Amino acid sequence: MAIELLGRYDPGKTATASTPETKGAFTMDVFIMGITGKIGGLLAQELLSRGDGVQGLVRRDEQRADLAARGVKATVGDLADLSVEALAAAFGDVDAIVFAAGSNGGSMETTKAIDGDGVTKTIEASRRAGVDRLALVSVLPESWRERDLGDEVEYYFAVKKQADIALSRSDLDWLILRPSLLVEDPGTGTVSLGPAEFHGQVARADVAGALAELLHEPLIGRQILELNAGPTPIRDAVKANVRRR
Repeated sequence: MAIELLGRYDPGKTATASTPETKGAFTMDVFIMGITGKIGGLLAQELLSRGDGVQGLVRRDEQRADLAARGVKATVGDLADLSVEALAAAFGDVDAIVFAAGSNGGSMETTKAIDGDGVTKTIEASRRAGVDRLALVSVLPESWRERDLGDEVEYYFAVKKQADIALSRSDLDWLILRPSLLVEDPGTGTVSLGPAEFHGQVARADVAGALAELLHEPLIGRQILELNAGPTPIRDAVKANVRRR
């Protein structure tokens, strides 16, 4: 399918009301860590529907073949084993990277390898590849605080916090998105988005929609935003968080 490119993402250019960028009419090449996960897969679909190029990291050849059939270029490798140099080579010259991988509170060893070391490795690989824009899907710190979570899940929250800190202290054009409890409900296209939100729940499809819109807003960067279900259309919610830089 031929795709007409209406413009390329340029983080150094300020979008105005008269430019295509403010209408979402520019395309990007995005590399998704965790592309075979639920949010990563939904984000890939959302970006492809906009005409963006999508790449990702997968563990098996059959996953690469499946993604190729949908127009996604995939690199085979295990994040826990890949060197920084190999990961940087996989990134190539994409415009942005999204880290949506996660252990979901599994074993401490896996949590450290993916949610902790995986993020710091991605930060360094982004620098080496010359890719400035890196978005991290994190978690609301107060999620499930009313429950007895057990040591492994408590460790997961601690590691996610450490990853947030590492990215926020980097010199990249970073973005940290903290969604509330993720649910399988159909997306509504409306959310509540801001520096601080109540912990409720949000459809994964709306997380993916918000991520896609955030990536296409050059005036949002070096910000931590929290996401919950809400009444505001996603594009309007993103625009409301633009901070003149």
